[in-house]
Amino acid sequence: MGTVDSAKHHLQDIAGKAKEHVGDATDNHSLQAEGVAEQAKAKAGMAADDVRDALRGRDEDRDQNKN
Repeated sequence: MGTVDSAKHHLQDIAGKAKEHVGDATDNHSLQAEGVAEQAKAKAGMAADDVRDALRGRDEDRDQNKN
C-alpha cells in the first residue's frame, strides 16, 4: 500500500472518530453520524488498498514465474 494512501486513510479514520466523539459529547446526532460515515469511508479505502496490493502481488508473482 502506498504510504501516502495509508496515511490519508488513517488520518480520515482519526478525524471521523473525533467527530463521532464530539457529536456524542454535544448530543449532536448529525456530527456523530458524519464521524461514523467518515470512519466507514476510511475503512473502505484501506480495504481497497489491501485488494490492490494483493492483486499487484499476484502480478509480480506471475511475472517472476515467466522468467
